[in-house]
Amino acid sequence: MKKFMTAILTVALAGAVAAGISLHAVNADTDSSSSSSSSSEAWSQPVVTLGTSLTADQKQGTINTLTASLNGGNYSTLTVTGDTLVKYLNPSGSSFTSASGVWSSAMVQKTDNGGINVKILDYNGANNITTITADQYRNAAVTAGVANANIYITSATRIDGSGALAGVYAAFAANGEKLNTAQVTAAQTEVNTLSDITQANKDKDGYSDKLLNNAVAGMKKEMASQSNSGEQTLSQNQIGNIVDSQLKNNNLGTIINNNQRTQIINLLVKIQSSGALKSSDFKEQASKLASSIQDSAKGLFSKIKSGLNSEEGRNFLQKVGDAIANFFKSLIDWITSLF
Repeated sequence: MKKFMTAILTVALAGAVAAGISLHAVNADTDSSSSSSSSSEAWSQPVVTLGTSLTADQKQGTINTLTASLNGGNYSTLTVTGDTLVKYLNPSGSSFTSASGVWSSAMVQKTDNGGINVKILDYNGANNITTITADQYRNAAVTAGVANANIYITSATRIDGSGALAGVYAAFAANGEKLNTAQVTAAQTEVNTLSDITQANKDKDGYSDKLLNNAVAGMKKEMASQSNSGEQTLSQNQIGNIVDSQLKNNNLGTIINNNQRTQIINLLVKIQSSGALKSSDFKEQASKLASSIQDSAKGLFSKIKSGLNSEEGRNFLQKVGDAIANFFKSLIDWITSLF
């Protein structure tokens, strides 16, 4: 009887160790940041967008925060109101009104090249942008058709950051670069979708907003390539395969659930329908954004690449195996003592 019980528990032990290895491979640790590119003439001076709800002191504090990098250089300003939110953000399903408050603000510095770079700045020592991440701003900019710009974001109060995003679009329009409405709508849908997915997965091992944004940038690049820069329409099944491939490449295949996968596919269908893939800059922008995200988090992406083949991974698995083995040994000893 002792031998029989011992044999059964030994088999269970082997299965548990195998399961432990599989589980850790799924939940490999991660993190990262971002950038992109295209060509267009730089504006004569940067544009500072100011939320209409800022007090006089907050407005000056916001200007000081956003323009610090200019070292006293010239800039123009424009005010972002509830009407601005309605114009740029409501087509995607938001419900702003003319009376909506706006606090988050931005400075858009157009460049000749160098891609899209976003930096969220602390206001009086605190990051008050609660929802939209720098990578989400950058991915949205690619979708909206923004090219070659340094974008700085801040807020005097804790807020999601939608006002700053609308301000970026308004800054381009003020400089004669009107963005395609369908692309801007798709970009806002993208921000909402990725923000929701990040919120739902933020506490999961192996999840990172940066990884998700890197995956989405890769998806856009692949879509542009496979559609021959928009000349061919990709089927939903083709887009689904691209989504699965990029999620797998970023170690998110088992973290993103089926509902979230469907949301991402629907988002990419909308981006394709917006005409974004037909832009000559789109593929290049998405490619450079993904490269930038990876460059800013080399440690993270090398971890994903090496996976559990690293010494650290092997040591971790050895510890897991030892712990499980010790547990079952104790269990076997206890059970056999009963017979």
